[in-house]
Amino acid sequence: MKKLSLYISIALAGLFMGSCSEDFKDWADPQTNPQEDAITIPGFTATAAQAIDFASVTTDSVNTFSLSSAALPEGFTLANARLELTPQGVENATKTTVNTDLNGKGAVADLAPVVESAYGKRPTARTFDAQVYVNAVKDGQAVLIDAGKINLVMTPKAPFIDTNYYLVGQMTDWSLDTKFKFTHSDADVYEDPVFTIMFTTTDDNQYWKIIPQGNVDAGNIWAVENNPKGVVGVEKDGDDAMSGTLLTTTSKGEKANAGKIAKAGIYQMTINMMDYTYSIKQIAPEYYLVGALQSWSDQNMSCLMTAETAMVQNFTTKWTGDANMKIWLGSDFGKWDNAFGSASGDGVNTAEGKLKAGGGAIVCPEKGAYYTFTADFSTMTYKWTKLANQNPTEFKHVSLIGVGGKWNEGDDIDLEQVAPHNWYLAKQEIPAGGLKIRADHKWRDDGNWGFAEGQKYESKGTLITSGGSSNISVPAGTYNIYFNDITGAYAFVEVK
Repeated sequence: MKKLSLYISIALAGLFMGSCSEDFKDWADPQTNPQEDAITIPGFTATAAQAIDFASVTTDSVNTFSLSSAALPEGFTLANARLELTPQGVENATKTTVNTDLNGKGAVADLAPVVESAYGKRPTARTFDAQVYVNAVKDGQAVLIDAGKINLVMTPKAPFIDTNYYLVGQMTDWSLDTKFKFTHSDADVYEDPVFTIMFTTTDDNQYWKIIPQGNVDAGNIWAVENNPKGVVGVEKDGDDAMSGTLLTTTSKGEKANAGKIAKAGIYQMTINMMDYTYSIKQIAPEYYLVGALQSWSDQNMSCLMTAETAMVQNFTTKWTGDANMKIWLGSDFGKWDNAFGSASGDGVNTAEGKLKAGGGAIVCPEKGAYYTFTADFSTMTYKWTKLANQNPTEFKHVSLIGVGGKWNEGDDIDLEQVAPHNWYLAKQEIPAGGLKIRADHKWRDDGNWGFAEGQKYESKGTLITSGGSSNISVPAGTYNIYFNDITGAYAFVEVK
């Protein structure tokens, strides 16, 4: 190409020198660039167009530059204009070529991805070094002309996304409660625009809205407009749809109305602020571990977490083997994309971290040791706590006794040890009446679990172990039964 360029340059020069027109003076004196295959023509340069804000663009193409006018010798035409774009301030930046027409117009579909790829989607003005090239063509031969370098400024198209959001409504008495803050990853909100919250409503027909962090920082959660968006809600007041579009209250007359949770329960709300949508789903209150302790089975719901509260769950065991796991909601069991794991990636074994749906496997900090793993779904965080006693009493059997009034030797119904000190019995029919849980088919004070004095039946709770413990009064039904002999935690999950 260089020999061809020089050849055409000489040919151009010869044509120009034979011309009587002063219009050809600059073209007759081309300057070659030893580092490129392009030539420069004095006076033939590109000028940058105005900065481009893609949020304001309504056409398929935008102006990026204009070329100075210059007369061409007979038979030559300009063609194949293009930009070679390099982002400023980006380490190890790569160049991207974008074709334009001779008026400097480039396709939005070609330009917008360049700024997003280099800088992300945050709507901030970004500057590129833009080298402008164009060909002079005659009879199928071309010379590459360097029209100079310009600064091209582009701003990605994206909505306003605040750093944090809070749920408010009747469940918070319409005031700000930091316990109702949406959780988010550590990524830039324009790279990860998804925020999540789990919450409990105790009454039907609970209305809600969403407050952005900017309103909180301004000291007025109901601000109409703040940098530049205010309260977030839905179009129709009292809309109880479980998914839909969000909008904001602004000074332009737009109004965000309150959505509604129709039935009391435990819910997960997810908002995507890039497209301003929301989804709500009612969730089962049970959380299960899936991992090395149950062979990563998507069918085996044998490792139920202990509910400290609806949002805080734990599991205590000796973490053997690979000591890794994830968490499934009962309503999501078997759906790998919905399994909660480490937001920091696969195989993380730190003492605490953040949870994320679809995250990586979480690993115990010390394989082969006894730890309690605790997950807080209100903050989407987790922690590991090492047990002080690393040699808890071990039992060969843990069983139900007294089922159906049968208390004699041989009437024990054994549970299966599914993880060290964690016991499970599936689909056991229980007649109305009392029962107890005991160890090794014997009556022993360190393995005789029942209710404390005055304790009332709940489907999940904690038992005491002593000869003075009371019978567990379980309503008639069929249950999956879970028990931890270290903590005394139990659960009777009814099978319907």
